[in-house]
Amino acid sequence: MRSPILTLTTDFGLSDHYVGAMKGVILGICPTARIVDITHDITPYEITEGAYTIAQAFRTFPKKTVHVVVVDPGVGTARRPILVEAAGQYFIGPDNGVLSMIYLREKSKVRLISNDRYFRKPVSQTFHGRDIFSAVAAHLAAGVLPSHFGKAIDDFLKPAFQNPTRTGKRTWNGHVLKVDRFGNIITNYHVDEFPDLDRKQFAFGVGPQQVDVVARNYVETGPGEVFAIVGSSGYYEISVREASAARATGCAAGSPVELTIW
Repeated sequence: MRSPILTLTTDFGLSDHYVGAMKGVILGICPTARIVDITHDITPYEITEGAYTIAQAFRTFPKKTVHVVVVDPGVGTARRPILVEAAGQYFIGPDNGVLSMIYLREKSKVRLISNDRYFRKPVSQTFHGRDIFSAVAAHLAAGVLPSHFGKAIDDFLKPAFQNPTRTGKRTWNGHVLKVDRFGNIITNYHVDEFPDLDRKQFAFGVGPQQVDVVARNYVETGPGEVFAIVGSSGYYEISVREASAARATGCAAGSPVELTIW
């Protein structure tokens, strides 16, 4: 029998005990689990960045993988824990939009996690990653059916942060989904929605910069030039050759990005 795979995506970092405690709970319930760290360096509290990250990573994993995603500034409040079944995989996290790039783009079933039989006791008000999400994920990986955790719901959060908003005949307002470790600014403008910008007169407004060049690779432009490029995720990124576009523009996850096409 194949060992179940569980992934972890959080904003916890690695300097504290949090990630280790989550893994301990998982292995205590499902000792055969193979745990994969996608990242624990999501910018603290940045739900959009967490949503983007898991949406890019999950397709590389095999069917029945269980993904735990914890970016949860509302922990301990009335926000609910949910389980998403989509693309033959499972996703567990808070109902705050961090799983929305999964259930709004894939055929999905969303369940409220309500059966506290599968929670670690006592449940902390501040560490649901350990006491609810990791515990439920481990039971799921160990063979408990999704229906045992709670009923299907359709009133889960449906945020609109994935797509830019049209504000005029030629203008759209979007924002930064993520800044990667190289300082590349990943916007929420997707090439499928905005094709062939390199053949048009356009400008991305990013901080104080107006970016009107699309490059095919990172060395096509000169040193220090700010340019747009279609990244591996299909989203337009704002980059600087061998330097940080985030530093050059002062932008971070969540910063506004305006597009004008003439």
